[in-house]
Amino acid sequence: MRKLDGGQLVLASHNKGKLREIAELLRPFGINVSSAADHGLEEPEETEDTFAGNARIKAHYAAKATGLPALSDDSGISVEALNGAPGVYTADWAETPNGRDFAMAMEKTWALLEQKNAPVPRNAAFNCTLCVAWPDGHDELFVGKVDGQVVWPMRGDHGFGYDPIFVPNGHDVTFAEMDPAKKHAMSHRADAFAKLVAGCFD
Repeated sequence: MRKLDGGQLVLASHNKGKLREIAELLRPFGINVSSAADHGLEEPEETEDTFAGNARIKAHYAAKATGLPALSDDSGISVEALNGAPGVYTADWAETPNGRDFAMAMEKTWALLEQKNAPVPRNAAFNCTLCVAWPDGHDELFVGKVDGQVVWPMRGDHGFGYDPIFVPNGHDVTFAEMDPAKKHAMSHRADAFAKLVAGCFD
């Protein structure tokens, strides 16, 4: 597995919150993280139907455009009774003409489960695939996952996305009710990051 040996890394994202979180995680390794926006990059079209495929599109685009190693993250929630939907389309389900509305997306998800009379517990998983790509075309993938179930009504005001309806296995509160530090320590992104650190730094 190829190592990241310090220096510069581009985060293939325009999300400032994600940039802060990832820069903090990588600071101990002497990595300076910039974003795609810092380099004036557009967001490439995500045309794949898997998390890995879309993560690769974003990372390779940023690596080739900047000449630097690039890190991308493709993530979402997959609901068992909906055949894995929304999956890679998690953010798409929240799109409106005025930006993303995740409350609407969660209502849609629950309504579909009710229509199907899906049995309880309504199992689901948050998935995160990280891709590190180099300008020469090499890449490494790291997959994180946390299993749980979706519940209703929405609960809690921490977190974002589908956090208010997701209860991780072994807990009785949603991600949005959980202390953010506790959620971050056990999230799908934390799982994938631990694998990235073990693979690219240790």
